[in-house]
Amino acid sequence: MSAMKRTRTVLGLAAVGALAFGLAACSSGGGDAGGDGGSGDSGELTTVGFVAVGPEGAWREANEQNIQDTFTEDAGFELKYAPATNLDQKSQIDAFTSFVDEGVDVILLSATEASGWEDSLKLAQEAEIPVILLDRGIEPDDTSLYVTRIAPDNVEVAKEVGSWAAAEFPDGGNYVVLEGPAGVGVVNERNEGFEAGLGDSKLVKLDAQTANWSAEEGKSVFETMLKANNNNIQFVFAQNDEMGLGAAQAAEEAGLVIGTDVKIATIDGTKNAMQALADGQLSYVHEYNPLFGETALDVVKKALDGDKVESYIVVPSEAFDSAEAAKAVLADRKY
Repeated sequence: MSAMKRTRTVLGLAAVGALAFGLAACSSGGGDAGGDGGSGDSGELTTVGFVAVGPEGAWREANEQNIQDTFTEDAGFELKYAPATNLDQKSQIDAFTSFVDEGVDVILLSATEASGWEDSLKLAQEAEIPVILLDRGIEPDDTSLYVTRIAPDNVEVAKEVGSWAAAEFPDGGNYVVLEGPAGVGVVNERNEGFEAGLGDSKLVKLDAQTANWSAEEGKSVFETMLKANNNNIQFVFAQNDEMGLGAAQAAEEAGLVIGTDVKIATIDGTKNAMQALADGQLSYVHEYNPLFGETALDVVKKALDGDKVESYIVVPSEAFDSAEAAKAVLADRKY
């Protein structure tokens, strides 16, 4: 066995729900592996299997590119990137199983769907391969089956959107929700947080439909909603930027003035959305920061070194509630 391949031992959960994996080196080298991503003295690369979502919009592109730019050979890693086929979970499960069979050192998982991962995670655990969740969580959330989840807090982010909406409409109004695909944990989390933020607001929910994270579908779904309600919709909560940008197109084509007749709030904070906020085409954008590759790198090294890791690492994200706020950050926006 090379210095790269080590015996992994699950240490268990700490009281705060942290999970760590301990690895004892098979070689007797004993050199410092910190400078090469944990690959030891032999110079071999740490293999990372990345079970990814693949094409799904600007946020996902930025996130997955950031992971690929972080886990490089120069950093001591061989990243095996496996995007889903047409967002199909089965293709992800197949890729996950292949990575276990190959004996990669660690698996990064961005799940297309929240449920259905127990068998795969148990397979990795039996093979003593640590798994780190990126962005999306799993249901049921059994923290004994993975090291940690790295992501912004969907519930808290959406709660801030709801609180903003409640404050913007003290006298009430009609609102609709454009959701991501059914079965994705983030959809449930964003609904939960948004409703908590609304509290006892006088806003009245007219409808909620999926638009599959798509600007095109966001436009067509909101067009249908407007026609069904004689344009009597004052607020749109779009669970991602693309759907919100599509809704903005539909509103303008219906003759509505954004900011006056209807307000649109989105989540993600992509450059296109920030530009739209600066131009008055959106009303509120809450960032869902995708750039956490360095955090993932740190967690991978800790997991392979047997250090304890919190079961959920929250990625800080900002809210932008005005054109001025958007303009202030646009020049330096990285995604």
